Amino acid sequence: MQFAECVMQRYATKKFDGRTIPEAKVNELLELVRFAPSALNVQPWKIKVITDKKVKETLRPASNNQEQITTCSHLLIFCADSDYDSLIKRLGALMTANHIPKDVVDKVTGMAAQFAAGMSKEQQAAWSQAQTYLALGNALNGAKSLGFDSCPMGGFDPKAYSRILKIPAHLTPVMLCPIGYAADKQGPKIRFPGSEIVF
Repeated sequence: MQFAECVMQRYATKKFDGRTIPEAKVNELLELVRFAPSALNVQPWKIKVITDKKVKETLRPASNNQEQITTCSHLLIFCADSDYDSLIKRLGALMTANHIPKDVVDKVTGMAAQFAAGMSKEQQAAWSQAQTYLALGNALNGAKSLGFDSCPMGGFDPKAYSRILKIPAHLTPVMLCPIGYAADKQGPKIRFPGSEIVF
């Protein structure tokens, strides 16, 4: 499927049919997400994947009782990572392991450290959240390209999710992305005209 087709055929699926996506396909999707862009390649996100039916049922009340949570095949929980010290150290080690010259490694990690140091904890959390949306975009269009459906969901209680799933304190759930096979149909794709978007 061409990218333009993915964009036009993707929609926020409100109900899935309960079928399980083959694990190989889910792994393909997670690989597409792994290669999402991020500022200075810091990749400040983690994804919690839920397949257990009972866990999804437990999470549904914390998700405004939306049925996507319990009818999906896999529930992807996108978490913003605000532990910049660890992220930058890991990035430096990864670059070194991939034979990037030391001066380049030092330059990139130095820029990242300086950038992070110039922000408050709240600003770091907000920046990580913004970067996490880039990864979510790959998940949404990637799912359609692989033959299944998705739904971006911000209507949930992040604190309840963190408590129920015992998510570490430096990770904040920011968006949900249930994936599966649609049991509903795409409605008209309504968007503002280009003249109202581009100025």
